[in-house]
Amino acid sequence: MATERKEKFSTLSDIPLPPTYRPADVRSNYQEDIGQPSQFPYTRGVHPNMYRGRLWTMRQYAGFGSAEETNKRFRYLLEAGQTGLSVAFDLPTQMGLDSDAPMSVGEVGKVGVAIDTLEDMQQLLDKIPLDKVSTSMTINATASTLLAFYLAVADGQGVSWDKLRGTVQNDILKEYIARGTYIYPVGPSMRIITDMFRFCNERVPKWNAISVSGYHMREAGCNAVQEVAFTLMDGLTYLEAAQKAGLDVDEIASQISFFFGVHNDFIEEIAKFRAARRLWARLMKERFQVKKDESCKLRFHTQTAGCSLTAQQPKNNIVRVTIQALAAVLGGTQSLHTNSLDEALGLPTEESARVALRTQQILGYESGVANTVDPCAGSYAIESLTDQIEQQARDYIAKIDKMGGMLRAIEQGFVQKEIQNSAYQYQKDIESREKLIVGMNSFPLAGEKQGPIMKIGREVEQKKLERLHHWRATRDATLCAQALKDLEQAARGTENVMPVIIHAVKAKATLGEIAQVFRQCFGQYQENVVI
Repeated sequence: MATERKEKFSTLSDIPLPPTYRPADVRSNYQEDIGQPSQFPYTRGVHPNMYRGRLWTMRQYAGFGSAEETNKRFRYLLEAGQTGLSVAFDLPTQMGLDSDAPMSVGEVGKVGVAIDTLEDMQQLLDKIPLDKVSTSMTINATASTLLAFYLAVADGQGVSWDKLRGTVQNDILKEYIARGTYIYPVGPSMRIITDMFRFCNERVPKWNAISVSGYHMREAGCNAVQEVAFTLMDGLTYLEAAQKAGLDVDEIASQISFFFGVHNDFIEEIAKFRAARRLWARLMKERFQVKKDESCKLRFHTQTAGCSLTAQQPKNNIVRVTIQALAAVLGGTQSLHTNSLDEALGLPTEESARVALRTQQILGYESGVANTVDPCAGSYAIESLTDQIEQQARDYIAKIDKMGGMLRAIEQGFVQKEIQNSAYQYQKDIESREKLIVGMNSFPLAGEKQGPIMKIGREVEQKKLERLHHWRATRDATLCAQALKDLEQAARGTENVMPVIIHAVKAKATLGEIAQVFRQCFGQYQENVVI
């Protein structure tokens, strides 16, 4: 036998890789498991002609400093050919804190744009036609308020809500699992989410009321199999909550989109997306007996892996991002964000953001990979890994079901522990050099010089505070106070909170004031520490 350079070859999910794949390694039946694009179980894609009809949405994630600065970046990227907006919010906005809250000091505008008021959202979206651009907002605990701001801006532009396209992430379960920007306990958080399902289904039909996110769990250290299992279980949990609230799953399932990461293991990542699509379609039939084809279709956004980027030799990140983006495209993503080369160092510069966008454009317009649907289908390696990922994800789902469901698994710390163990093993493999990271633990570069880093100064925070104080001083205080009182009454009752939140933002209530009403009504979530 020929000498091999490693004792063991496996994927990042530790699935063993034989030297050669053969027909016997593939369990799939073509008609039942692979089939045609846009036909159950959608292994090959959710549209019949995929990118031959329209390329994926090139949706670069951006947000920093003030609303005006971020608006300039959005318009720059749209002029450069970006086809959808993706908004990053700063930490205070994510946590339901106004920019002048004591805990906001030093964090305003740092990791995203600061949005406190309707005026901020108006400035963020200035000169951007909301009936022509789809918008994704990466926001969770305060998603209902950010959506209310967005709808109020649409009213100001004269755009009817039935023409709006976009997504609020609104995935609170993964915050409890992996990220930490939660505010309220699980029960009230799920109530707000189901209120948003009902409201969007009736009033904003083209809007995705939730984007179930595996990305952040992947960034926290889970592997591809765990990402599929935990993400789909979260999605099922939201639908079960909606069903308990009296909603018809067939009516709201098409409002759910998904958000996955894409890592460096090229073949495994392609197979992961195909397995996730197939497994979701089957679970929807098995658990909810859905009748509509649209209810079975897993539509997803992808972001390249921030955790794979290195501060050392950052130009190497262009290559990593290209490989990851190609895997997402070959896996059939509906929209894509490509990370910038300097994101391991700080916020992306304008130039690095442009290079990241150009990476997508070259894949779409020059590489030829968008000219045929699911070109990897039939590969013994791809089909075998698709089968194995689906089965291993099913095994995780069965284990979580035995615990009593995803909420119980989170409460017991099972999901968090699985991610921690996976992250620990990955770090051990890097430190032992079992996994080589070019430029970091192998092929170092002596005397490497750091390029320009974008930083947000404290003057952004000062200007933001001045504007926020002026907003409060010049509003009708009585009108605002009554709107917040109405919100409290709705929160303590059974009324859908979305129309009341919209009324409050139009009465000039701030994001922090709305969140505080909910804190008083619902309390705050206390994390269970997992050891």
